[in-house]
Amino acid sequence: MLLPPLTDLVALLGIDLVLCAVGLRLLSGRNGVTWSAKWAVIACFVLLWLPFGTAQLPLLAYVRGVSSDLSTTLVALACLDLGRRLSGCPAMAWREGMVLSVALAVAAVVLYPTALGWGDWDAYRSGWGAFAMLGILLMLSLACWIGGLRLLPALVGLALLAWVIGLMESVNLWDYLIDPWLAILAMIQCLNTGVRGMYRYRLRAPATLSSPH
Repeated sequence: MLLPPLTDLVALLGIDLVLCAVGLRLLSGRNGVTWSAKWAVIACFVLLWLPFGTAQLPLLAYVRGVSSDLSTTLVALACLDLGRRLSGCPAMAWREGMVLSVALAVAAVVLYPTALGWGDWDAYRSGWGAFAMLGILLMLSLACWIGGLRLLPALVGLALLAWVIGLMESVNLWDYLIDPWLAILAMIQCLNTGVRGMYRYRLRAPATLSSPH
C-alpha cells in the first residue's frame, strides 16, 4: 500500500484536528469536558481515517473536497483549543484573541476582494515571497511582541516555517496564514465584540447622563 504524499497527509491531519476541536467545543459543558466527550472525540479522530465509498478514500478526503486545505494558523489554533480543553487549562487571554481576530479580519478584507479582481492590485501575488509582505509580517510581529502579545508572532512564525518547508500543496504564503473559514470566524468574532461593546455602552449611557456629577 502506497502512502499518499506528505502534503496530503498534513492536509488531512489538519482537517481532522480542526473537526475534533469543533466537536470537543460543542460537547463541552459549563463544568468542562467529561471523559465521555474526550473518548468520543478520540473515536472521531480515528474513524475519520477509515476508507469509505467505492474509491476507498478516508472520510477526511471527502471533507477536504469541500473545505479545501486549511491554513496553518487555523490548525494551530485548533490544537491549542484541543490541548486547553483536554488538560483543563484556562483559555487564552481575551486581548490575545481579539488582536488576532482583528489582524485576520483586516487581512481578509485586503486579500479576498483584491484576489477576486476588485481593483488593480492583487494582494495574493505578494504571497509568492514579496519582501514587502515579509516586512509587514515582521513589523506586526515585533509590535505585538513589544506590546506583550505572544500568540500572533508565534502563529506567524509557525506559518513561515511551514511555508519554507513546504508542508502544504500551495506555495503561496497567504494560504499558510489564513483561509476562508478562519476569515469568517475572525469577522464574526470582531462583529460579536463590537455589538457587545455597543450594548454595554448603551447600558452605561443612561446612568452617566442621570448622574449629578
